[in-house]
Amino acid sequence: MGSLGSPQHKTTHHIIVVPEGRYCPIPDLVFPEPYTYEPHNHFSTPQDKIVERIRPATILILSAVPFSDYHLSAECTPNLQMIAVMASGTDHLNLDICRKRGITVSNARSANVAAVSEHAVGLYFAARRKFRIVERAMRAGEWMKGSCHPLLLDSKGENAPTCGEEVLGVVGYGRIGQRIAEMGRMLGMKVLVAERKGAETIRDGRMEFGDVLKQATVIVLILPKTEDTIYLISTAELGMMKPQSILINVSRGGIVDEEALVQALKAGQIAGAAVDVFSEEPAGPDNSVLAREDTRNLNLILTPHVAWVAETTTTNVKLITKQNIEGWLAGRPVNVVT
Repeated sequence: MGSLGSPQHKTTHHIIVVPEGRYCPIPDLVFPEPYTYEPHNHFSTPQDKIVERIRPATILILSAVPFSDYHLSAECTPNLQMIAVMASGTDHLNLDICRKRGITVSNARSANVAAVSEHAVGLYFAARRKFRIVERAMRAGEWMKGSCHPLLLDSKGENAPTCGEEVLGVVGYGRIGQRIAEMGRMLGMKVLVAERKGAETIRDGRMEFGDVLKQATVIVLILPKTEDTIYLISTAELGMMKPQSILINVSRGGIVDEEALVQALKAGQIAGAAVDVFSEEPAGPDNSVLAREDTRNLNLILTPHVAWVAETTTTNVKLITKQNIEGWLAGRPVNVVT
């Protein structure tokens, strides 16, 4: 075993548990002597088995699957010292509990930049060109009866714009937001970067949040879910948008008021929306207003939180998770959230 530094951990034998290994199995870890580890890699874990499986863990490798406060408690996981999250978002964990217990939480920030950016652009084209609506019409034999061209007209009877006519508003300017802005420029779009909502000072290169909503024809949300971003987009914000605008959410569920979005689409306030994340996940007709039967005829594209999926993402997650765990054990933690 190669040396990683001078670890200060009292535990020499670690139990590493992965409840949802289908997303990313335990990477090949190198622990310095005298440290060893025992992997418990589960492809998936039903809720009635989660407590039993995570109880012995000193290190947990988690996906973005919801994790309750009880799971983080000393009663449930008495030996837990470190959580490596295989995603950038950690809003599914109660970080206050982790801080109080001295549990280090790391994430895999930037692992999914390419995949999420490309998915967002794909959602844009799907919504702008109304793929879902025109495909359904063709399968129903509508083309045999006459041209499907009218299906692509907007509320004013005008054709869909091309990329060179679009104004892209990016809300959230981390690595993914920057990549989406870059891709938008490459497609010929004018790009506006939104300042934080309610900010008193507008940073160079950014525009006031409300002004971006008013000017953009395509709005992409790619920002973390916090107390400040819950329902960032609701009835008032949707009312600011242009009738021809497309709203894309590839960040987190709960940032968009889903009921307000459905009402805006039904009223023709905006031209369409594409959503990869939901207030409650997994989402379906029984628990999501976006997936209800009454939304079938709307220009609303839904994908089941799969924007991150790509071989590149998995490769990056494995590498970052390995670095996070080995760095923590060596006393040089990286990508620390708390």
